[in-house]
Amino acid sequence: MAATLRARSRDLVAASDPGLLRLTAGLRTVAAIALTLAVLGLLRADVSHLVGGAIAAMVATFAIREKERAQQAVTLALGLPVAFASLTLAAVLHSRVVGGDVFFVVLIFCAVYGRRYGDRGTALGLIGFQTYFLSLFVGATLSTLPQLYGVVGIAFAASALVRFVLVPETPEGILGRLRDAFRARLAQLVSAQLELLDAGPDDAETALEHLREGTARLHETAMMIQGRLEQGTADEAVARLVQRRIADAEIAAERLGLLLLTARSAERADTLTLHLPGAPVPPPGGRLPVGDEATAILRRDLEALRLLVLRPVSGGSGTGLAHVRNRLLGYRDEENLPKAPTAVQDVFRGIGEAARAVLGLRIALDGPQDESDDTPSTTRSREELDAEDLAIDAGEEEPEEEPTGLRRPTTRAAVQVAVGSSLAIVGGEFLSSQRWYWAVLTCWIVFINTASTGEILVKGYRRLLGTVLGVVAGLLLAGLVGHHTWTAFALVLLFVFAMFYTAPLSYTLMSFFVTAALGLLYTLLHTYSLSVLILRVEETALGAACGIITAAFVLPVHTDRRTNDLLGTVLDRLSDVTEAAVDQLSGGPAIDLLEMARDLDQALADLRAATQPLTHPVTPLRARRDTARYVVALLETCAYHARSLAATAELLPGNPSIAADPRLRRAGDRILRNIGAIAAHVADEHAEAEVETGPSIAALLESDRPGVSRYGRVTDRVLRHLQRLDEAVTGLARPLKVPVAAQVKKATK
Repeated sequence: MAATLRARSRDLVAASDPGLLRLTAGLRTVAAIALTLAVLGLLRADVSHLVGGAIAAMVATFAIREKERAQQAVTLALGLPVAFASLTLAAVLHSRVVGGDVFFVVLIFCAVYGRRYGDRGTALGLIGFQTYFLSLFVGATLSTLPQLYGVVGIAFAASALVRFVLVPETPEGILGRLRDAFRARLAQLVSAQLELLDAGPDDAETALEHLREGTARLHETAMMIQGRLEQGTADEAVARLVQRRIADAEIAAERLGLLLLTARSAERADTLTLHLPGAPVPPPGGRLPVGDEATAILRRDLEALRLLVLRPVSGGSGTGLAHVRNRLLGYRDEENLPKAPTAVQDVFRGIGEAARAVLGLRIALDGPQDESDDTPSTTRSREELDAEDLAIDAGEEEPEEEPTGLRRPTTRAAVQVAVGSSLAIVGGEFLSSQRWYWAVLTCWIVFINTASTGEILVKGYRRLLGTVLGVVAGLLLAGLVGHHTWTAFALVLLFVFAMFYTAPLSYTLMSFFVTAALGLLYTLLHTYSLSVLILRVEETALGAACGIITAAFVLPVHTDRRTNDLLGTVLDRLSDVTEAAVDQLSGGPAIDLLEMARDLDQALADLRAATQPLTHPVTPLRARRDTARYVVALLETCAYHARSLAATAELLPGNPSIAADPRLRRAGDRILRNIGAIAAHVADEHAEAEVETGPSIAALLESDRPGVSRYGRVTDRVLRHLQRLDEAVTGLARPLKVPVAAQVKKATK
């Protein structure tokens, strides 16, 4: 019983924090700060040095983002002299207001510009900026410089000890935990499908929302795994195998959800239902009444599928699980299908395909499995998987051409931050000659990981909201803690952990914990007062305003332009994947389709992030918000079907039971033309290209010769995805205001 509870708790944690990345980041930072404070406490350092050491340890820990341990060590070693140089210049310029301000602006420009040199450039720039900020916070002078050198050196040493000894992290370990997270989230998605199966009219909306959430989380984890495969696996062929099996499992699970939606509906469920928040539940059709025998079997098999995901077919319960696995795989060969409507039987077939994907995932992640209890259907699934594995061929990526000059994002951002910080310095000096740097810090932060005016506006708003709430918390905590140094530091550690754990989830929460921690630090420095915290809010508002004004008038990238550029990129990637998949399915040469599908997913993730200002709940432009959500949902639908086409196409080279169908090329031509027409209108609203409609995709495959089979095995599978892709692409025409060819409409009446 205890072991089961531990396993469930482990799966829950793995699913909520894939790879334990947030937990590790929080623990590592807190441990580095605690170790630094412990050493400085033994050395009887004063409170200002304790505060400086805590900040330096935090910076030295979170600034390093490289994945390889050797690269992390080099960056950390280079960061120490950078920190010393920043401290020295800050102390030298302490009494020179103009010179110090000018240098700070130059430092900010260099720190942001350094992002063009990758993770190391970003880390060194961040260390230089934050160390200068530290010197301003503790009031560094030439006389205190030797002690600060020692404090920063201890902080960096503590960070290195925690990173490489106490809380070690390797790419292989992260990838292993991400794999566990994928299994846990896959099991959660099956649970959501069970919830949808049992949902009545009153809770169907909630069940569907859980299904959407589970589908999105599974895709998120799949993307995280693909981003870690190169560093986490020594063999490129193994990385390609894991990538394929992850993609297979994701597609099979999403397809099972669609089949379940269709089975409980009066009509065919639209793929868009899984991707559009707020989309209504398909109308009930009475096909899965409570108490029906087929429904009971379906519930049992979904439970069995979830068990297969979480437990390997080995150990004491291996025989029973092997029997369950064999039964589910048998549905692929029409074995023991319950008597039920066709739509319900399709769900059982979908369970069989999902069980095959789980089997492939097990083999890829855990190695060869026990085959002693295999049935013929299980043996066939293994043979198909083995044939697919032999067909793996790693492809090479072609480097993309990068923009130059002010068109380069890092250069433009560096100029913008420098100008915004100059405004923040001037305005901050008017508010306070002692704490003007808070405005500069806010201006710096709102530009980090943002690329458009709208993104900066939303981030500035969230920063200000979190700061206001943090000030209120700071008021309460300062009164409770008083001047109890170690109690305050314990709370600071707690807030630092919460800050890092919540950072990827909510920027407002992160800002709240930062401000609450700073309130405690002010208390320790004996500079706490209500006026100080109010000034903190004022400086934050000023910094956010300076950032927004600069983003709007200095080399601006408006949200519309940014989203249009990214939308064009998504359409290009969608066209590339669709064309390559259809070509391979029609008998063309084999290429790296999964890598192309990954590029499509990444482009779509960038677009989804860029549309956040348009879809934010407080936006006054409700129609525009709904349009942006609808377009992104349609593109997610397109991406799902494109991934499915790519995954199916990759089965062809080594699978003797699947043959190419040359007619599919004709079916894909209209989709590609329509994607091109939409992309042309996104690039130029005056473009004359039109979207074509006409006969169904299946009708395009009608043979002119009598006696020729209309569908083959691969064709039947591909047609559904091509038809849905065609519908989704055509659906993009209305929200994007792309004209539809009138003559084609007449022809289809």
